[in-house]
Amino acid sequence: MNLGIQNKNALVCGSTAGIGKATSILLAKEGANVTLIARNEEKLKSVLQELPKSNEQKHSYLIADFSKPEELQKIVSDFIKNNHGFHILVNNTGGPRSGAILEATLEQFENTFTQHLKSNHVLVQATIPFMKTQCYGRIINIISTSVKEPIEGLGVSNTIRAAVGNWSKTLASEVGNHGITVNNVLPGFTETERLDEIINIKAANENRSFEEMSAMLKNYTPAKRFARPEETASAIVFLASEKASYINGINLPVDGGRTKSL
Repeated sequence: MNLGIQNKNALVCGSTAGIGKATSILLAKEGANVTLIARNEEKLKSVLQELPKSNEQKHSYLIADFSKPEELQKIVSDFIKNNHGFHILVNNTGGPRSGAILEATLEQFENTFTQHLKSNHVLVQATIPFMKTQCYGRIINIISTSVKEPIEGLGVSNTIRAAVGNWSKTLASEVGNHGITVNNVLPGFTETERLDEIINIKAANENRSFEEMSAMLKNYTPAKRFARPEETASAIVFLASEKASYINGINLPVDGGRTKSL
């Protein structure tokens, strides 16, 4: 299937590992010009070298800290002014540490709100003007299945992810008439550093080994395994394509059937 994203410009956040990296590689395979954005320049340079260039694309990277949204917005806005705008924006930021909601501090809530909702917001403000001129825009927010069903032990994450989900749905209704879609991908248990962290904490809390806890989590899913980042990336790239032009304002779980709600 020709997804129709050759020569489209994509900005992928959190693109040095996991789902963000897998998405960047797959977008490049489909012929998009990919701009990576994250904090670690060495990792950015490494991923940049892995991006396919079969369509003679021009890939690039930006260094930014998502805990500083004003600086983030300026970095992206300056790039757009001096280089090009983006047809595709993939909002993807690592989640906060796990823990019970009652034990969460105000600082944890504020920091997570900043890194997720505020950063997403300044990025759409920076990128949507160009999308409007093209009558084409795809904004995909990588959130969590906790939008549909809170996950035990992820109190702060559950709270902020739900806020991002409603922000996204509201935005979708405001920009849909400009050929811009806004959708959320909700990954389930995916083989990433983030999942390893969650498993280690759960294992320690329950006095189990990492292997035992991994097996338990896999058993929660009908597929009886964790997702590969590339599987989640496939859903993201489809939503970024011309083929997904009438899909707008949805939450798409990529969780192997684990989430019980519709």
